[in-house]
Amino acid sequence: MKRCQPPASLKPGDLLRVISPSGTLREMSALELGVEVWRKRGYRVESTPGFDDRHGYLAGTDTNRRTQLEIALNDPECKGILCARGGYGGARLLEDWTFPSTDPKWLIGFSDITSLLWSFSLQGISGVHAPLLTTIAAEPDWSKERLFDWVEGRPLRSLTGSGWGGGQATGLLLPANLTVATHILNTPLQPDLSGIVLAFEDVSEAPYRIDRMLTQWRLSGAFQKVCAIALGRFSQCDPPSNIPSFTTREVLHDRLGDLGIPIVSDLPFGHDGENAALPVGVPVLLDGDRGILSFDPLR
Repeated sequence: MKRCQPPASLKPGDLLRVISPSGTLREMSALELGVEVWRKRGYRVESTPGFDDRHGYLAGTDTNRRTQLEIALNDPECKGILCARGGYGGARLLEDWTFPSTDPKWLIGFSDITSLLWSFSLQGISGVHAPLLTTIAAEPDWSKERLFDWVEGRPLRSLTGSGWGGGQATGLLLPANLTVATHILNTPLQPDLSGIVLAFEDVSEAPYRIDRMLTQWRLSGAFQKVCAIALGRFSQCDPPSNIPSFTTREVLHDRLGDLGIPIVSDLPFGHDGENAALPVGVPVLLDGDRGILSFDPLR
Protein backbone atom coordinates (compact mmCIF):
# COMPACT_ATOMS: atom_id res chain seq x y z
CA MET A 1 0.00 0.00 0.00
CA LYS A 2 1.29 3.41 -0.94
CA ARG A 3 0.89 6.42 1.30
CA CYS A 4 -2.47 8.09 0.69
CA GLN A 5 -2.92 11.82 0.32
CA PRO A 6 -5.68 13.64 2.20
CA PRO A 7 -7.79 15.82 -0.12
CA ALA A 8 -7.57 19.59 0.10
CA SER A 9 -8.53 20.83 3.57
CA LEU A 10 -12.19 21.66 4.05
CA LYS A 11 -13.32 25.12 5.03
CA PRO A 12 -16.70 26.50 6.09
CA GLY A 13 -18.85 27.17 3.06
CA ASP A 14 -17.71 24.05 1.23
CA LEU A 15 -20.34 21.74 -0.19
CA LEU A 16 -20.64 18.24 1.27
CA ARG A 17 -22.93 15.63 -0.29
CA VAL A 18 -24.92 13.00 1.61
CA ILE A 19 -25.04 9.51 0.12
CA SER A 20 -26.43 6.15 1.31
CA PRO A 21 -24.16 3.52 -0.26
CA SER A 22 -25.14 0.68 2.05
CA GLY A 23 -28.18 -0.13 4.17
CA THR A 24 -31.53 1.60 3.95
CA LEU A 25 -32.08 4.55 6.27
CA ARG A 26 -33.92 3.78 9.49
CA GLU A 27 -32.73 6.67 11.65
CA MET A 28 -34.07 9.84 10.01
CA SER A 29 -34.03 11.91 13.21
CA ALA A 30 -30.42 10.89 13.88
CA LEU A 31 -29.55 11.76 10.29
CA GLU A 32 -31.07 15.22 10.66
CA LEU A 33 -29.09 15.79 13.84
CA GLY A 34 -25.93 14.74 12.03
CA VAL A 35 -26.55 17.11 9.16
CA GLU A 36 -27.03 19.89 11.69
CA VAL A 37 -23.62 19.14 13.25
CA TRP A 38 -21.93 19.84 9.92
CA ARG A 39 -24.11 22.84 9.10
CA LYS A 40 -23.36 24.43 12.46
CA ARG A 41 -19.71 24.12 11.54
CA GLY A 42 -20.47 26.27 8.50
CA TYR A 43 -20.71 23.67 5.76
CA ARG A 44 -23.33 23.39 3.08
CA VAL A 45 -24.83 19.89 3.20
CA GLU A 46 -26.97 18.57 0.36
CA SER A 47 -28.67 15.19 0.06
CA THR A 48 -27.92 13.35 -3.16
CA PRO A 49 -31.05 12.19 -5.02
CA GLY A 50 -31.98 8.65 -3.99
CA PHE A 51 -30.27 8.75 -0.60
CA ASP A 52 -33.52 7.76 1.13
CA ASP A 53 -34.57 5.01 -1.28
CA ARG A 54 -35.25 1.45 -0.14
CA HIS A 55 -34.64 -1.87 -1.87
CA GLY A 56 -35.03 -4.62 0.71
CA TYR A 57 -32.28 -4.02 3.27
CA LEU A 58 -30.39 -1.78 0.82
CA ALA A 59 -30.74 1.97 0.34
CA GLY A 60 -31.92 1.49 -3.23
CA THR A 61 -30.73 -0.75 -6.03
CA ASP A 62 -27.02 -1.15 -6.72
CA THR A 63 -27.43 1.16 -9.73
CA ASN A 64 -29.14 3.78 -7.58
CA ARG A 65 -26.51 3.69 -4.86
CA ARG A 66 -23.64 3.64 -7.32
CA THR A 67 -25.20 6.65 -9.07
CA GLN A 68 -25.26 8.54 -5.77
CA LEU A 69 -21.55 7.91 -5.36
CA GLU A 70 -20.80 8.94 -8.93
CA ILE A 71 -22.88 12.13 -8.65
CA ALA A 72 -20.90 13.15 -5.58
CA LEU A 73 -17.54 12.25 -7.13
CA ASN A 74 -18.29 14.03 -10.41
CA ASP A 75 -19.72 17.20 -8.85
CA PRO A 76 -16.88 19.75 -9.14
CA GLU A 77 -18.39 21.85 -6.35
CA CYS A 78 -18.58 18.93 -3.89
CA LYS A 79 -15.55 18.73 -1.59
CA GLY A 80 -16.58 15.83 0.63
CA ILE A 81 -18.91 12.85 0.84
CA LEU A 82 -20.80 12.14 4.06
CA CYS A 83 -22.10 8.58 4.34
CA ALA A 84 -25.52 8.41 5.97
CA ARG A 85 -25.21 5.00 7.63
CA GLY A 86 -23.55 1.61 7.35
CA GLY A 87 -25.41 -1.69 7.34
CA TYR A 88 -24.52 -3.67 4.23
CA GLY A 89 -24.09 -3.14 0.52
CA GLY A 90 -21.05 -0.94 -0.10
CA ALA A 91 -18.92 -3.65 -1.70
CA ARG A 92 -21.72 -4.43 -4.19
CA LEU A 93 -21.16 -1.02 -5.77
CA LEU A 94 -17.57 -1.83 -6.63
CA GLU A 95 -18.15 -4.83 -8.90
CA ASP A 96 -17.06 -3.96 -12.45
CA TRP A 97 -16.75 -0.29 -11.49
CA THR A 98 -14.06 2.13 -12.56
CA PHE A 99 -13.13 4.99 -10.25
CA PRO A 100 -13.75 8.26 -12.13
CA SER A 101 -10.89 10.67 -12.81
CA THR A 102 -11.89 13.56 -10.57
CA ASP A 103 -10.28 15.80 -8.00
CA PRO A 104 -9.84 13.92 -4.70
CA LYS A 105 -12.74 14.32 -2.29
CA TRP A 106 -13.13 13.46 1.37
CA LEU A 107 -15.03 10.27 2.15
CA ILE A 108 -16.23 10.03 5.75
CA GLY A 109 -17.81 6.98 7.37
CA PHE A 110 -17.07 3.62 8.96
CA SER A 111 -18.45 0.10 9.43
CA ASP A 112 -19.74 -1.06 6.01
CA ILE A 113 -18.08 2.03 4.49
CA THR A 114 -14.81 0.11 4.94
CA SER A 115 -15.15 -1.19 1.36
CA LEU A 116 -15.35 2.35 -0.05
CA LEU A 117 -12.54 3.64 2.16
CA TRP A 118 -10.30 0.83 0.94
CA SER A 119 -11.35 1.49 -2.66
CA PHE A 120 -10.41 5.17 -2.28
CA SER A 121 -7.06 4.13 -0.82
CA LEU A 122 -6.29 2.16 -3.98
CA GLN A 123 -6.55 5.50 -5.79
CA GLY A 124 -4.16 7.10 -3.30
CA ILE A 125 -6.96 9.06 -1.61
CA SER A 126 -7.09 9.13 2.19
CA GLY A 127 -10.65 8.86 3.46
CA VAL A 128 -11.56 9.00 7.13
CA HIS A 129 -12.82 6.09 9.23
CA ALA A 130 -15.10 8.27 11.35
CA PRO A 131 -18.66 8.78 12.55
CA LEU A 132 -21.52 8.48 10.07
CA LEU A 133 -24.19 11.13 9.72
CA THR A 134 -26.52 8.99 11.82
CA THR A 135 -23.97 8.64 14.65
CA ILE A 136 -21.97 11.87 14.78
CA ALA A 137 -24.49 13.84 16.88
CA ALA A 138 -24.04 11.35 19.72
CA GLU A 139 -20.26 11.71 19.72
CA PRO A 140 -18.55 13.56 22.58
CA ASP A 141 -17.28 17.02 21.72
CA TRP A 142 -13.63 15.92 21.61
CA SER A 143 -14.45 13.31 18.96
CA LYS A 144 -16.32 15.78 16.76
CA GLU A 145 -13.48 18.28 17.10
CA ARG A 146 -10.97 15.57 16.23
CA LEU A 147 -12.75 14.89 12.94
CA PHE A 148 -13.02 18.59 12.14
CA ASP A 149 -9.35 19.08 13.03
CA TRP A 150 -8.27 16.48 10.51
CA VAL A 151 -10.46 17.46 7.57
CA GLU A 152 -9.72 21.15 8.15
CA GLY A 153 -5.96 20.63 8.05
CA ARG A 154 -4.85 20.33 11.66
CA PRO A 155 -2.82 17.43 13.12
CA LEU A 156 -4.30 14.62 15.16
CA ARG A 157 -3.53 13.87 18.78
CA SER A 158 -2.42 10.39 19.76
CA LEU A 159 -4.84 7.81 21.14
CA THR A 160 -4.21 5.66 24.20
CA GLY A 161 -5.35 2.10 24.85
CA SER A 162 -4.03 -1.08 26.46
CA GLY A 163 -0.61 -2.21 25.26
CA TRP A 164 0.03 -5.91 24.70
CA GLY A 165 3.78 -5.44 24.27
CA GLY A 166 5.75 -6.14 21.13
CA GLY A 167 7.67 -2.88 20.99
CA GLN A 168 7.03 -0.19 18.40
CA ALA A 169 6.22 -0.23 14.70
CA THR A 170 5.63 2.43 12.10
CA GLY A 171 3.48 1.92 9.04
CA LEU A 172 0.50 3.18 7.08
CA LEU A 173 -2.80 3.00 8.97
CA LEU A 174 -5.57 0.87 7.47
CA PRO A 175 -8.76 1.06 9.59
CA ALA A 176 -11.60 -1.36 9.01
CA ASN A 177 -14.60 -3.18 10.30
CA LEU A 178 -13.29 -6.71 10.82
CA THR A 179 -16.23 -8.44 9.14
CA VAL A 180 -16.19 -6.25 6.04
CA ALA A 181 -12.40 -6.44 5.76
CA THR A 182 -12.45 -10.24 6.04
CA HIS A 183 -14.82 -10.49 3.10
CA ILE A 184 -12.54 -8.22 1.05
CA LEU A 185 -9.45 -10.37 1.63
CA ASN A 186 -7.93 -11.69 -1.62
CA THR A 187 -10.24 -9.61 -3.82
CA PRO A 188 -9.29 -6.68 -6.07
CA LEU A 189 -10.53 -4.35 -3.29
CA GLN A 190 -7.80 -5.43 -0.86
CA PRO A 191 -4.88 -3.01 -0.58
CA ASP A 192 -1.35 -4.35 -0.26
CA LEU A 193 -1.00 -5.21 3.43
CA SER A 194 2.80 -5.08 3.54
CA GLY A 195 3.95 -2.89 6.43
CA ILE A 196 0.40 -1.91 7.34
CA VAL A 197 -0.90 -1.01 10.81
CA LEU A 198 -4.34 -2.61 10.84
CA ALA A 199 -7.08 -1.05 12.98
CA PHE A 200 -10.08 -3.31 13.63
CA GLU A 201 -13.48 -2.86 15.26
CA ASP A 202 -16.76 -4.73 15.07
CA VAL A 203 -20.26 -5.04 16.47
CA SER A 204 -22.74 -7.87 17.17
CA GLU A 205 -20.36 -10.66 16.19
CA ALA A 206 -20.26 -13.67 18.54
CA PRO A 207 -16.80 -14.70 19.78
CA TYR A 208 -16.79 -17.85 17.63
CA ARG A 209 -17.42 -15.71 14.55
CA ILE A 210 -14.59 -13.35 15.46
CA ASP A 211 -12.43 -16.45 15.95
CA ARG A 212 -13.45 -17.71 12.51
CA MET A 213 -12.60 -14.41 10.82
CA LEU A 214 -9.25 -13.99 12.52
CA THR A 215 -8.42 -17.59 11.69
CA GLN A 216 -9.15 -16.77 8.06
CA TRP A 217 -6.62 -13.93 8.25
CA ARG A 218 -4.10 -16.35 9.75
CA LEU A 219 -4.70 -19.09 7.17
CA SER A 220 -4.47 -16.62 4.28
CA GLY A 221 -1.07 -15.40 5.49
CA ALA A 222 -2.34 -11.82 5.64
CA PHE A 223 -1.08 -11.23 9.19
CA GLN A 224 2.44 -12.12 8.10
CA LYS A 225 2.55 -8.89 6.10
CA VAL A 226 1.22 -6.38 8.66
CA CYS A 227 3.55 -4.71 11.14
CA ALA A 228 1.12 -3.92 13.98
CA ILE A 229 -2.54 -4.11 14.99
CA ALA A 230 -4.72 -1.51 16.73
CA LEU A 231 -7.98 -2.75 18.22
CA GLY A 232 -10.98 -0.60 18.93
CA ARG A 233 -14.33 -1.53 20.41
CA PHE A 234 -15.95 -4.92 19.83
CA SER A 235 -19.41 -4.01 21.08
CA GLN A 236 -22.34 -6.36 21.68
CA CYS A 237 -20.04 -9.30 20.96
CA ASP A 238 -19.90 -11.21 24.24
CA PRO A 239 -22.47 -14.04 24.45
CA PRO A 240 -25.14 -14.50 27.14
CA SER A 241 -23.85 -16.05 30.35
CA ASN A 242 -25.81 -19.27 29.78
CA ILE A 243 -23.97 -20.08 26.52
CA PRO A 244 -20.58 -21.82 26.82
CA SER A 245 -18.05 -19.54 25.15
CA PHE A 246 -14.79 -17.70 25.33
CA THR A 247 -15.08 -13.96 25.82
CA THR A 248 -14.30 -11.65 22.94
CA ARG A 249 -11.13 -10.53 24.70
CA GLU A 250 -10.00 -14.14 25.14
CA VAL A 251 -10.51 -14.80 21.44
CA LEU A 252 -8.57 -11.68 20.44
CA HIS A 253 -5.66 -12.66 22.66
CA ASP A 254 -5.71 -16.25 21.42
CA ARG A 255 -5.81 -15.40 17.71
CA LEU A 256 -3.56 -12.31 17.76
CA GLY A 257 -1.32 -12.58 20.81
CA ASP A 258 1.23 -14.90 19.22
CA LEU A 259 1.86 -12.85 16.08
CA GLY A 260 4.97 -11.22 17.52
CA ILE A 261 4.01 -7.69 16.51
CA PRO A 262 2.96 -4.61 18.52
CA ILE A 263 -0.72 -4.69 19.47
CA VAL A 264 -2.80 -2.11 21.32
CA SER A 265 -6.42 -2.78 22.31
CA ASP A 266 -9.22 -0.73 23.90
CA LEU A 267 -8.65 2.26 21.63
CA PRO A 268 -11.61 4.67 21.46
CA PHE A 269 -13.09 3.85 18.08
CA GLY A 270 -15.90 1.66 16.81
CA HIS A 271 -19.64 1.22 17.34
CA ASP A 272 -21.68 2.07 20.45
CA GLY A 273 -19.38 4.68 21.92
CA GLU A 274 -16.79 7.31 21.12
CA ASN A 275 -15.48 6.81 17.60
CA ALA A 276 -12.22 8.68 17.11
CA ALA A 277 -11.47 9.66 13.52
CA LEU A 278 -8.77 7.51 11.89
CA PRO A 279 -7.35 8.61 8.51
CA VAL A 280 -6.64 5.93 5.94
CA GLY A 281 -3.18 5.33 4.52
CA VAL A 282 -1.22 7.86 6.58
CA PRO A 283 1.91 7.14 8.65
CA VAL A 284 1.40 6.17 12.27
CA LEU A 285 3.46 4.75 15.12
CA LEU A 286 1.96 2.04 17.29
CA ASP A 287 3.67 1.54 20.64
CA GLY A 288 2.64 -1.86 21.97
CA ASP A 289 4.49 -1.33 25.24
CA ARG A 290 2.98 2.04 26.15
CA GLY A 291 -0.37 1.45 24.46
CA ILE A 292 -0.22 4.52 22.22
CA LEU A 293 -1.23 5.13 18.60
CA SER A 294 0.38 8.35 17.36
CA PHE A 295 0.08 10.16 14.07
CA ASP A 296 2.61 11.82 11.81
CA PRO A 297 2.02 15.58 12.18
CA LEU A 298 3.14 16.16 8.59
CA ARG A 299 0.34 15.90 6.02
